[in-house]
Amino acid sequence: MFAIKLISLLPLSVLYIFSDVLYLIGYHLLGYRKKVIRQNLLHAFPEKSAEERRKIEKEFFRNLTDSFAETIKMYTISKEELAKRVQIVNYELALSQIEKNQVVVGVTGHFFNWELHLQHMMANISTKVDVVYLKVNSPFFENLMKTIRSRFGGGLVERASFQRDYLRKRDQPRLIVLAADQRPSKSEIRYWTPFLHRETAFFEGAEKLAKRFGHTVIYSHAAKPKRGHYVFTYQPLSSPPYDTDAEHSITDEFVRRMEANIRENPALYLWSHNRWKEKKTTVSVSE
Repeated sequence: MFAIKLISLLPLSVLYIFSDVLYLIGYHLLGYRKKVIRQNLLHAFPEKSAEERRKIEKEFFRNLTDSFAETIKMYTISKEELAKRVQIVNYELALSQIEKNQVVVGVTGHFFNWELHLQHMMANISTKVDVVYLKVNSPFFENLMKTIRSRFGGGLVERASFQRDYLRKRDQPRLIVLAADQRPSKSEIRYWTPFLHRETAFFEGAEKLAKRFGHTVIYSHAAKPKRGHYVFTYQPLSSPPYDTDAEHSITDEFVRRMEANIRENPALYLWSHNRWKEKKTTVSVSE
């Protein structure tokens, strides 16, 4: 951990040199997850040429290795540098509801660099943010990421204990952040819907939470104007009352927004994740 902290003290411009080397090794020499990445891009963009998809593939891989450098830098980054590199547009969508003593549900996908986005939120409204995360199997990396994510305060809630944590803090106004594109486990109730030309399973935690307790839901749109700089724009996704809303309406709208975000900035999405490993073989009990 001490070694990582020392490396983190280097300027990001120097860390990007390591990112460039890692890109050359990972992409050109080792071909890290190329089969998964290419299959995902082929299904998502069948209308694009092989050359166009290869360009997205290379840009994605550079974003991936840059995210490693940026995450290490997060160990010691100052609030001032973080503010220069991450811009959040329409922050007031969340803050206005929190000021009215409301709970807001924020949904996002795995767009680069989601870790910088979360840390920027923590640095600005730390006492009013809970980030729901999936525990890492490695104790070392679990401890490292918890240390990095919680540097500026805020709450980290492991997904397995979220329901209990929510009920305990039900009356506390805050923003609850969910990466709602994670693949649900086989033990969870899943909703299958078309996403990037394939039937895809989604966990409907955000929808169930919002509709049961009457919470507003916002979506975070991701963009990367240049290397090391990100813009996340908060957009209203749904709001109560939900009495006349169709089943799965929030999840369907989230999927639509996320797919539009991907088509606008395809290299920002996490294509190395084997999101479609499991195929739909039976009718989901949620349908």
